Amino acid sequence: MILQIILPFVSALWLGILTSISPCPLATNIAAVSFLSKKINHPKLVLQSSIAYTAGRMLTYAALGVVIITSLASVPVTANFLQKYMNKILGPVLLIVGLFLLDIIKMNIPSFSISQDKQNALAESGAKGSFVLGVVFALSFCPIAAALFFGSLIPLALKSTYGIILPFFYGIGTGIPVVVFALGIAMGLTSFSKWFRKIAALELYTRKITGVIFILVGIYFIWGYIVINAL
Repeated sequence: MILQIILPFVSALWLGILTSISPCPLATNIAAVSFLSKKINHPKLVLQSSIAYTAGRMLTYAALGVVIITSLASVPVTANFLQKYMNKILGPVLLIVGLFLLDIIKMNIPSFSISQDKQNALAESGAKGSFVLGVVFALSFCPIAAALFFGSLIPLALKSTYGIILPFFYGIGTGIPVVVFALGIAMGLTSFSKWFRKIAALELYTRKITGVIFILVGIYFIWGYIVINAL
């Protein structure tokens, strides 16, 4: 019983961490925090701006997730449909996301971005500008980030009793590696950037393992809720 309650929260947190260390978001986060550290000389201000940037990303993911979940759940027809067919939908969705994480399926997703000049202006405007920068970068969904958020977190939240809280844990997960990186820079650890980039190599293995798990769980749901019912 306790495991059933904890598992969705741990899963949402892990999906957030996996999103943050995926190649595209990881490169964006490293570039953003490194950029902030160059624009601001005082370590304390670097840390404040980095935390504000991280908060912008976290709250954007959380708010977007809550809006999508509540919108779908508040429409009676949609809510009834999801309640009746969610388990059947979840299997193929997890299977597709798993194939996507294994790079078997590839796709390009248009992203939202701002000019370099505006990025400079936001970075130089302190914590408020850094927060807005985090919001903008969070909305710039890379394919893997989009697959994890829309293809994994949202279905998981819709199926869970505590679904509306899960996007917040996802947001926290996306912020953990960034805060660690910002703390390293603020403490003057010059080698920290090189160490953090090595996470990209680890990400490849964690993404592949997660992809395999998604495929296996997807097959389980397809067999249990589609194939068995059809026999």
